[in-house]
Amino acid sequence: MKVNTENARNIKLTIAYDGTDFSGWQRQAHDRSVQAVVEDALYKIHKAPTTLNAAGRTDAGVHAAGQAANFYSPLTRMNAKNYIPALNSILPPDVRIIDAIDVPAHFHARFDAKLRRYRYHFICGRQALPHERRYALQLFRHPDINLLNDYARLLHGETDCSLFASPSDSALQKGGSPRRFIRQAYFTAKADSLVFEISANAFLWKMTRSIAGSLLYFESRRLPPAAFKELLVLGDHRKAGPTAPPCGLFLWNVEYEG
Repeated sequence: MKVNTENARNIKLTIAYDGTDFSGWQRQAHDRSVQAVVEDALYKIHKAPTTLNAAGRTDAGVHAAGQAANFYSPLTRMNAKNYIPALNSILPPDVRIIDAIDVPAHFHARFDAKLRRYRYHFICGRQALPHERRYALQLFRHPDINLLNDYARLLHGETDCSLFASPSDSALQKGGSPRRFIRQAYFTAKADSLVFEISANAFLWKMTRSIAGSLLYFESRRLPPAAFKELLVLGDHRKAGPTAPPCGLFLWNVEYEG
């Protein structure tokens, strides 16, 4: 018997996870997923199946520092904050609940999200240490951050992102719009590290990894910003760069009204 949502409280979780050993966020029949692991933990607390609605479905190998998800709780007297230690005592060490709060009954983590922020991490000019390899992409050089940011600025605003989407993106296959509003996209550098941050109202499947890979590809060839702008205008997949691997990517946080 599932949780009766009519009389239940709506709880929003903030979740962090190491995505290395997961097939992604979404529950799958035979592979380990973050959604399944957290829902199984909730089952042990509620003694009934509980469905999580997530702000974004990160794919295999992608991490999260601030994934957002909501569920309906039948425990009317339990303080929302008590879900933090209760779930963390059950969950495996590669998933942690960072926060838990009561939200209005109509709140939906996916449909009410106003902004999603991702960060892609690089290690530059040196050999990555063993513990770093799971969380950053190794670059044996120091990219030109000014040129990278010249490219990145061209992404700002409403953009047709079909160029950077996987052909298997279910939203596009169902006739959804490929246009996304990108609020910010920029690189920051410190010593031997480089971070690409991008925030938008929503993302297509593998969009962030594809953008990061294309930006590094153009920079490595010292192509002018006009060439990257032409790529955006023409949308020619053959001229884009390779998709960056998932190891360096984090869903950093999700923003809502208020």
